[in-house]
Amino acid sequence: MASPNESDIGTNKNTSEETATATATTNNGPVPSNNGDAATSNDTADESTGSVDASEWESRISRSRRMIYYYNRRTKESTWDLPEGIDPRDIKGYANNQDPQNIDPLEGGDGRIRASHLLVKHEKSRRPSSWKEPNITRTKDEALALIKSYHSRIISGEITLGELAVTESDCSSAKRNGDLSYFGRGQMQPSFEEAAFKLKVGELSEPVWSDSGVHLILRTD
Repeated sequence: MASPNESDIGTNKNTSEETATATATTNNGPVPSNNGDAATSNDTADESTGSVDASEWESRISRSRRMIYYYNRRTKESTWDLPEGIDPRDIKGYANNQDPQNIDPLEGGDGRIRASHLLVKHEKSRRPSSWKEPNITRTKDEALALIKSYHSRIISGEITLGELAVTESDCSSAKRNGDLSYFGRGQMQPSFEEAAFKLKVGELSEPVWSDSGVHLILRTD
């Protein structure tokens, strides 16, 4: 799975501008089950061993039900009920979990989203070069005109963002059809983050400026 570490739109906190601040994982997504949500409370805690190790458990939030559940990192078990014999204060993430009813419905239950993007750089970009063009000399106006033409082609149904990103994006994520995988707040440049988190799943953004250039963003999860 792709990581935003390899993209051109991470924050400026690292010395390499190809590097974002955190590596994406998938462990914090919804727990697999027949209904695509957390497993039922019939999944008990570590009954096979007869003992419970609080360090193996963490507290998570179900995206669809907006409820706290408990996940065992070793056994991959999940349960709605607090594992028997464990003090909730000893469970990772318990104290930091927000009230599930206050979760922003535009965010995933773990506060991360997934998006793809297409980037057009210009001569004033923080790094005016890319995998397909070692020295980018187009102006900001030219970059905007180009990204607008891509936007029109995508919304007309002529081509998808992913298909277009493969050949036209100035980000290294082009090799993954523009996919940035999952990311949370603070991992991307502020303007990109703000635009991405406002999108609904399946929604395409208008042109978005960042220090890297101008983007089209498609939220995918």
